[in-house]
Amino acid sequence: MTDSMLLTQAAYDRLKDELEQLITVGRVEIAKRIQDAREEGDLKENGGYHAAKEEQGKIEARINRLEEMLATATIGAADASDGIVKQGLMVHCKLNGRDTEFFLGSHEIFEGTKHEEAIEDGDLDVYSPDSPIGKQVMGKKVGESVSYTAPNGKAITVEITGLREFEF
Repeated sequence: MTDSMLLTQAAYDRLKDELEQLITVGRVEIAKRIQDAREEGDLKENGGYHAAKEEQGKIEARINRLEEMLATATIGAADASDGIVKQGLMVHCKLNGRDTEFFLGSHEIFEGTKHEEAIEDGDLDVYSPDSPIGKQVMGKKVGESVSYTAPNGKAITVEITGLREFEF
């Protein structure tokens, strides 16, 4: 994983609020659901208990992820003016000869924003700096190309054609 995740101040604040809500409200609510399910009796065949325990696991995993992200976050905005690929930028490229663009960063910064639906609909591609393509393009300059073999065995060639700052 990269050492630091670039977040805008708004994204940082939104993720911090989510963490606070999960710790204060989410944990209390799930503990109550588990207790209520326990009171129903036999836990082996208690679907409500097992569902609540599964939800508790998801909440705790999300809390851990948010704590990790916020602890290592760098707050700011990426600057495309130097022509070097870095997280927080839209990368315009030829991917195996096809023009495309993607955001290099984390999906989490879009949660709860107007852009979340564009990601879900496939209108905005987001690649982590730790993804195979992210690792290959990080630090490259506009005009440079890189070729690599994807985890699925496909040969990939990426030519960086432009960079721009993302409008949050």
